[in-house]
Amino acid sequence: MLKKTDETTLQRPDLCMKGPRMPNYKLTYFNLRGRAEIIRYVFAYAGIKYEDHRLEGADWPKIKPTIPFGKVPILEVDGVIIHQSLAIARYLARETGLAGQTPIEQALADAIVDTIDDFITLFPWAEKNQEVKEKAFNDILTNKAPELLKALDAFLGDNKWFVGKSVTWADFYWDVCSTTLLSYKADLVEKYPRLSALRDRVEALPAIAAWIQKRPKTTI
Repeated sequence: MLKKTDETTLQRPDLCMKGPRMPNYKLTYFNLRGRAEIIRYVFAYAGIKYEDHRLEGADWPKIKPTIPFGKVPILEVDGVIIHQSLAIARYLARETGLAGQTPIEQALADAIVDTIDDFITLFPWAEKNQEVKEKAFNDILTNKAPELLKALDAFLGDNKWFVGKSVTWADFYWDVCSTTLLSYKADLVEKYPRLSALRDRVEALPAIAAWIQKRPKTTI
């Protein structure tokens, strides 16, 4: 069994990796929260040990040709390479009981993650011209974010979590993405106290709180 990290885990006897032994995990990404942070949240919550391999600028040109599809993050599971951040996170969520307790819950959690990710991909993260980038970010956060936030707030309603009666990776993804977006627009969720409270609940989970406290401090 995995280390029980908080009261939610204590109520979840299914929260353990399947199989006779714990696989060896190596997560490779840049020294950023970015696309890898949802994966790190799942590892942290489940108490799973893994190698958090963070690439520096000079490392990337050397390692890129050796990586399938030339993109990170990747997760090596006993030497098998999985690419695409949400595929990795979904795999780990299913293995640790964080994907949802029924097929319907799993589909709903996936849908929330994909909805948030559709919005995240609107941003020109790789834009080099800071003036162009800032203008685009301001436009998206001012004119497009309210529609997403209104829909997420309605979906959450007065429930504790997005899906079902226990935390899922969809709640984690909201916290991960909104943390970055709030660094660009501090009052982003001011009109949505239920979404703000959901962030507070996620970050109050002991294992997540401990991870946030100890993780490297990065801009995104």
